[in-house]
Amino acid sequence: MTAQQLDHITAEALQLLQSLVAIPSVSRDETAAADFLFDYLEQRGANPQRHYNNIWCEQPLPKGDRPTLLLNAHIDTVKPATTWQHNPFVPTLEGDRLYGLGSNDCGGGLVTLLHTFLALRHTDLPYHLVFLASAEEEVSGKQGIEAVLPLLPSIDVGLVGEPTGMQTAVAEKGLMVLDCTTHGRSGHAARNEGDNALYKALPYVEWFGNYKFEKTSPVLGPVKMSVTMINAGTQHNVVPDTCTFVVDVRPNECYTNEQVLSIIAAHTQGCDVVPRSTRLHSSHISLDHPLVRAAMRLGRELFGSPTLSDQALMRFPSLKMGPGQSSRSHTAEEYICVSELREALQLYDAMLRGA
Repeated sequence: MTAQQLDHITAEALQLLQSLVAIPSVSRDETAAADFLFDYLEQRGANPQRHYNNIWCEQPLPKGDRPTLLLNAHIDTVKPATTWQHNPFVPTLEGDRLYGLGSNDCGGGLVTLLHTFLALRHTDLPYHLVFLASAEEEVSGKQGIEAVLPLLPSIDVGLVGEPTGMQTAVAEKGLMVLDCTTHGRSGHAARNEGDNALYKALPYVEWFGNYKFEKTSPVLGPVKMSVTMINAGTQHNVVPDTCTFVVDVRPNECYTNEQVLSIIAAHTQGCDVVPRSTRLHSSHISLDHPLVRAAMRLGRELFGSPTLSDQALMRFPSLKMGPGQSSRSHTAEEYICVSELREALQLYDAMLRGA
């Protein structure tokens, strides 16, 4: 790609991102943004398809025996924080920075992967390309990527454009949220009556805080468990008969969610432990994968990501690599730099041609 071509595509990607920032697309309310994106791709002859608010396009060249690569980013955002100084729905360009809700998470990855697809869709590459703009990523919704993956061609590997500073996340932790309950017997707090469910919960809370899983990932580290909420009692003079607490569990790629849950169950008999879901798995890709090797040739650093993305719902190898910084995500005054968009377009092009 020449410098002139790169400048042109960067300008187009920036313009698209500005348009998308101006369309509110909070999770489960992405219809207007999906409508706009579908029309945008249709006008460029990309033959988009749609299921709910998920939009995808497939490279028109014959697939042959090439593996299929999914280019994915999401169109939804979180709700804006109350401390924004700029209007979160008015794209504001100040020097190199574009301020606006979703500009960093995940608008930058979305528009650069989209324009990478458009630029390469008629090029014979090592991979057959499918581009997917998915919905409901921020809430891991049932009408997001999970609903649309069965409708796509069989995918061999995924590239997810979440903000990583264009470094390469080769693994990502999963997520389970556990609702835990201990049971006692109510009584008057002034007398030696009842069986305090809060006291019964304390050994389990301590266990979740201190337990170390045997297998540690070289890139993601250990499985992490955090008790994040606890509730018991109705008033000061009544011994609580139930105590509930919530545990945030972040599995590494060494365990399935079901294996983690089985280990927890073996250590928490006497406490009800109910997962809200076991569908958000840890993900990883071999360090020998051609995409990873191509990223390394481009000087990209490899790391493990603690934050969740649509990779949790992909049942094929995937990596995460996109413009912007994860630390800006979900914050007031979210922004992305135009120079970051340009770098992403350049690196994606070189990486896909060289994989």
